[in-house]
Order: sequence, then structure tokens, then C-alpha cells
Amino acid sequence: MQFETLGKHVTDSYIFKGSEQIPFLAPRGVFVAKNYLFVSDTGRNRVFIWKNLPTLEYQEPDIILGQPHVSETGRNSGGKVTANTLQYPSGIWSNGNILIVSDAWNHRVLIWHELPTRNGQPADVVLGQPDFTSNEPNVKGIGNDPTAKTLNWPYGVFSDGKSLWIADTGNRRILFYNEIPKTNFKAADKVIGKTDFTTRDYENNEPIWPYSVKVNSKKQMAVSDTQFYRNLIWNNADEAFSKPADVIVGQIDFDACGQNQFGLFPSSKSLNWTYDACFYKDGLLVNDTGNSRILWFETIPKSNNEKATSVIGKRDFKTGSENKETMHGTSSSLYWPFSMVTQENKLIIADTGNHRVVITTLKF
Repeated sequence: MQFETLGKHVTDSYIFKGSEQIPFLAPRGVFVAKNYLFVSDTGRNRVFIWKNLPTLEYQEPDIILGQPHVSETGRNSGGKVTANTLQYPSGIWSNGNILIVSDAWNHRVLIWHELPTRNGQPADVVLGQPDFTSNEPNVKGIGNDPTAKTLNWPYGVFSDGKSLWIADTGNRRILFYNEIPKTNFKAADKVIGKTDFTTRDYENNEPIWPYSVKVNSKKQMAVSDTQFYRNLIWNNADEAFSKPADVIVGQIDFDACGQNQFGLFPSSKSLNWTYDACFYKDGLLVNDTGNSRILWFETIPKSNNEKATSVIGKRDFKTGSENKETMHGTSSSLYWPFSMVTQENKLIIADTGNHRVVITTLKF
């Protein structure tokens, strides 16, 4: 299939729909490590693992997590929550040895300290819950304050192989662990976006609805702050515990919160329901999900509301999801991409609205 709509900055694009028996349904998480492909097939409550990056439209997974086999798709495998089940899995991180999955609607994060080798393999560690059979938000249910141990709709996870960051989205904060936990219900060491572990109320200079968190080798950190249509950048991740972000992508200041900056159409500066960002070379890729496009910043923005260098997924910066020519026939374009990852010059996109993964080659 040809993807002319993706633009001149990518080439050799193809689609991947997962298992031919029961293909992806709204996959929200994608990650690559050591050529392994990990996909959160979110709408079907399972995580797939391929030992090599697929090259065909369909390929059966090597490992299925959250379900005993590919034909099962129910929430928590149609039963009660256990160490083997998933409910709306989203963010994924792996280094090819450890696997971490945000099991969002079970209000927990699952960790496998060795890469799973069989279908339905139980996780080794659970965070956010006291055991593998509990799944209430903040343990005690909706309306209860968080603690250093609890989670509420955690959608994003990231690690540098030693430490762990969790986008604890429903609690409007990011939890930080000095080391990837090896025991259940471990308390976080620090919190980003709040003055303490029990506060959920927010100020506009804090992450309002942090959906993903990424940290690069230079310790720069990007947080996709979905509800305020912005990405927050800290020049030094270690400073995020004590100060607001250094730079805002998508808004002019911390109080601005306009969808496409209250414009009828997007621009080279605006965002609409942004769910992920990805460091690449010296720059930043931003998933502008609501506009069904990806913005490329050739260098990490140094000031608020900078213009993107280029766009992937639309013919120009002013074309968005709601334009007349893009309201129908999305099979040859992106439609609500949620997450992305790079491997060398490959860009792998969870093209969520089209129920597939798009794999392409970057020309930046």
C-alpha cells in the first residue's frame, strides 16, 4: 500500500495488523527492543511479542500476554484479575530482557524481569496494587487519595534500564523509582508534578493529564500532557521533581490550554490530544493524535510554542483530522496515532484509529 499522505519525510511504509485470526483492535502501545516488537492490543486486552520486526501485513505473534491464546480477547481474560490478565494495556517498555506494561484499567503496572517465553505467562511484580487480585483505583477505589504506592489509570511507562518512570495519569502525576522494583506494591521514591504523594489537585504549571513520559540519554525529559494539548520538556529530568517544565510545546504558556490554540485548523505550533513524544537524533517527534499527524522538531525546542520543522501524516501544517478531504478513507493515512518508537531510522507507529501498526523509514 502506498502512503503518499505520510509526506516526503518517510519512505518504504507498510502496515501491520497483527494476527490474521483476530487482528488488532485500537492498539495504543508499541515498543521495539533488540528487534523484538511489542504491541499493546488495547481493545482486545492483550500484549503481543514478535521476536523479529514483522515485514508482512499479518504475522502470528510468538508470545501473547493477558490471554491464554490468540482467540481470547475478554477483559481480564473473561474472569477476575490475576497475574496472568490484562485490562486495557497501554504503555510498554523493554530492553529485550525486562518487560514493563501499564495495565491501565486494572490501575497497575506489571513487570516481567525476564522476557516471557510462553502465552499467558504471569508477571513477576505488580505496582499500584497490594497483590495480583486487586484492581481498584488507588487501591481503595474512586474518590480516595493516592499514596506513594497507588495508581489510577497509569497509561505510560519508561525506563533507562535502571530507574522507572510511570505516568500515573488519573492521579495527575509521574511516579519515579530509583530502581526497577523487584517486589510487589513498592512505594515510589519521588513524584513529579505534586508536592507530595497524597495530592491530586493541580496547578496549570504541573502535568494535568500526563499520558507518556520519555527520557533520552542526555537526561532531557518529555511528557505528553494530553488534557492541556501540550508536551512539557525538562532540560534535566532530575530537576523535574522540584521545578516546572523548562519548555512547552503546543502552547504559549502554562495557562494556555486551547485545542489547536483555539484555532479552526491546526498549525505548525498547535496540538490536539497529544498522547506521546519520541526523542530521535537531536530532535523530537510529537504525536499530534487528534490531528492525526506527527510533528518533527529538528532540535529540542528551547522556548515555548516553537514551530515544528516538518509534519508526517498530512500534506501541510494546516490540514487536520476534520478537514473535508480527510474525514473519509483513512486507510492510506494516519488516524489517531497514540504511540510511536524508533529503531535506527525506522519509525513504528500505533495507528490506533485504523486498528494497525504503521512501519516506515525516516528521511530526516
